[in-house]
Amino acid sequence: MKLFLASGNAHKAAELQGLAVAAGLPVEIVSARAVGGMPAVEEDTGTFVGNARKKALALRARLPADAWALADDSGLCVDELGGGPGVESAYYAGPEGDGAANLAKLVETLRGVPEARRGAHFICVLVVAGPEGAEQVFEGKCPGRLSHEPRGGAGFGYDPLFVPDGHALSFSELGDAIKSTLSHRARAWAKLAEWLRRR
Repeated sequence: MKLFLASGNAHKAAELQGLAVAAGLPVEIVSARAVGGMPAVEEDTGTFVGNARKKALALRARLPADAWALADDSGLCVDELGGGPGVESAYYAGPEGDGAANLAKLVETLRGVPEARRGAHFICVLVVAGPEGAEQVFEGKCPGRLSHEPRGGAGFGYDPLFVPDGHALSFSELGDAIKSTLSHRARAWAKLAEWLRRR
């Protein structure tokens, strides 16, 4: 089965393909580039589910009638920031910002915040949209806390700052093999994989 990924993010495509392989599923994650690229989508719904649905439906409109689109919306929710940056995680440092700028801004924003108030969780919502309006939604969360400074060189986004519950190392330090067993995306994917098996 092919799932056309509604994203231009190469990291996400590789991570999801790795999760499919690890689950033993005969699923190919195909980049939106294969069908002319991802249409422009304004992520303005204010929710992870709404944004993921918008992206899935935008790509679905470009696909053959029997194809399925897969969209992901994910972010980091920080307790001290009332759940922010949340759905704005990718744009936290502004529309021109990138992963490094977002990370730097978060480090600065939380400077001086004590350990007891550095709780956070990653959330991932996966939406698959298929023929005749078929749709499924899967959600995964990974609770943890934020270190005071970025640690480790692997991963992307906020990974160097995020320490998942039960671990002393950041996602960047733990590496992909461990991250892929406990991340928010892995947990959402596990639910999607179960649905695929039932199909």
